[in-house]
Amino acid sequence: MVVFERADAIGGLLRYGIPEFKMEKRHIDRRLEQMRAEGTQFRTSVNVGVDITAEQLREQFDAVILSGGATQWRDLPVAGRSLRGVYQAMEYLPPANKDFENSPINARGKHVVVIGGGDTGADCIGTAIRQGAASVTQLEIMPQPPASRPGAQPWPTFPTLFKMESAHEELADGEGDRVYAVSTTEFVDDGTGQVRALRLVQVEGPQSGFKPIPGTEREIPADLVTLSMGFVGPEKGALLEDLGVEYDARGNVARDKTYMTNVDGVFVAGDMGRGQSLIVWAIAEGRAAASGVDRFLTGETALPYPILPTARPLV
Repeated sequence: MVVFERADAIGGLLRYGIPEFKMEKRHIDRRLEQMRAEGTQFRTSVNVGVDITAEQLREQFDAVILSGGATQWRDLPVAGRSLRGVYQAMEYLPPANKDFENSPINARGKHVVVIGGGDTGADCIGTAIRQGAASVTQLEIMPQPPASRPGAQPWPTFPTLFKMESAHEELADGEGDRVYAVSTTEFVDDGTGQVRALRLVQVEGPQSGFKPIPGTEREIPADLVTLSMGFVGPEKGALLEDLGVEYDARGNVARDKTYMTNVDGVFVAGDMGRGQSLIVWAIAEGRAAASGVDRFLTGETALPYPILPTARPLV
């Protein structure tokens, strides 16, 4: 088996704090050593679809598994989006993880605003605090969730609850805040093309959409902004286009019950087929896809098949 990765180190994307792969690096290193010992070849610094084309992959390998994640980030197209100092979370986190002290995007001494209330946003908070930010504010368009399970979300459904990650605890101890039910209307220019503030408005919703509340507009300081608003599926680049795979209604790569796409011998597992999710789903899908590949190559398999690709959390 050959694994191609365009990151400059094996497991690069696994280490960057993205929601699906938030785990201690030593566990990843141990598993990589095990896989190498079992005969897996890793080829790094490869932009699959460019450095090795889809046609070359099909010629060299009997089966291909797509597991590149759902890394197409959601943007915020409001006035001032192109100002310096406004970054996607995945433009900010990876360089800081690779070389924390010398990251080209550094929060030291700056007023940092993190837009988005999920795990990626928490990673941005923790990184900014450790870099010595003057203040950190996290914004979330949804209202603050309750501390205990609401009646409309009975067991065994997964409730939406107020969470305190370690980064949030640090935020509460320092210069920072978590602000709910607000929407960013503009990134404000300091006159040189650098962001200096955000204009916000309180919103009501989400039952019938997020509606601005008149008279609630305000401005907060912001020298560095990270957008952590989730992801909208895999990047639709040369690899997927040249392979000719089809997509489901959510924009993810479609697959059948064996995890194979519409292209014979091309399989998909993890976020690229499921959408942004947790590592436990990626592990289960990887094993199930391996079972599908084994059956495709040999006609039978003794490998476990943990879940169907249609399996979903109880929500």
